[in-house]
Amino acid sequence: MALADVLNDADVAAALDACKDNGTFNHGKFFAACGLSKKSADDVKKAFGIIDQDKSGFIEEDELKLFLQNFKAGARALTDEETKIFLKAGDTDGDGKIGIDEFAAMVKA
Repeated sequence: MALADVLNDADVAAALDACKDNGTFNHGKFFAACGLSKKSADDVKKAFGIIDQDKSGFIEEDELKLFLQNFKAGARALTDEETKIFLKAGDTDGDGKIGIDEFAAMVKA
């Protein structure tokens, strides 16, 4: 399963282009631009499973840093600051990682 199976290539390309420069990533804008925020709960769960590369049931900081690369090989890594902001936005229970429910809430926000 790849994110291309869930999302439109043109939408993903536009979303990646909008945050191609360091310091320009905004998770809310990205989720809207790539179309993930309009997808079904099942599709959001599939996306979570892809981003959770170690299959731990959580998206940890190191996986967030490489978040954009899940959408396109060769996409840039998030900066440390972008990663910390992203993690803080999604980690509502303060455990230092993002679970599926936290991810789904962040995508749909």
